Amino acid sequence: MPRNQYYSIRMRSAKSGVHISGAEGIYEKNGISNMVKKYTERALIHDKGRADDIHLVIEELKEKPKKISSLPLCTLNTRNAEGAKKASLKILTSVGIKERAIEEAFNALEVGISMRGAMLMDIEGVRLEPDLLRGVRVTRMGITKQASADLSRKLGRLNLNNDTVKEALILASKVHRYRMVLGELCISDDPYYTTGYIATRAYGYIRLPRIKKRGIPFGGRAFFITGGEVKDLIKYLQRTPVMIGSIKPCSDTVKIKDVLARKSRR
Repeated sequence: MPRNQYYSIRMRSAKSGVHISGAEGIYEKNGISNMVKKYTERALIHDKGRADDIHLVIEELKEKPKKISSLPLCTLNTRNAEGAKKASLKILTSVGIKERAIEEAFNALEVGISMRGAMLMDIEGVRLEPDLLRGVRVTRMGITKQASADLSRKLGRLNLNNDTVKEALILASKVHRYRMVLGELCISDDPYYTTGYIATRAYGYIRLPRIKKRGIPFGGRAFFITGGEVKDLIKYLQRTPVMIGSIKPCSDTVKIKDVLARKSRR
């Protein structure tokens, strides 16, 4: 019986040199056509404008994707950017990240640094990625059909069943499988999407509504890391194929004290 052929499909688009949208996934051979159409439509119909430059990469994977579980998901009822920042500081410092590093990440993401990838910061806030202008882009990640259906059911109960949440959860789940990564901060660069998130292995993926005001076009990601070789981490983030094969619980709005209590129970 022939083995399944998996392909990594990656899209990025821009308008007049400014990033519009991106998409990424791992699919079987018979799913390529549909996803190329979907990704192209996303680039041509976007709140940030119609892309005039679309790059698609379709690559057969030579390595079988590793199957992992998703991070558990929940939402904090943050009412404004200040509240989202306070919650981020409380949760991320509890796993060993210094407050100054988190502040530095917020400052960088809020002033409009335009990067294709994520920042890599140590727990003190020192940037570690080789190219400070490009960052490190996480690629070669996906989700099995069975796990995708399960995730859709769980997110549907929370009125969160959309590509934005799904794709961010898949990315964060791959990233936090690597032990060097202590935490993550993400603010969307979509001016009309104001929910960001933080993620850690200890607490999972935590959505932060109203992390920025509507209309602000700035955002990005920061990964907080410690120990190990940065080059090995970058190789994993960029080259190792990973697929979500099972879904952890997806919860509705919770209080920050309930999130922090999870760590003590592990």
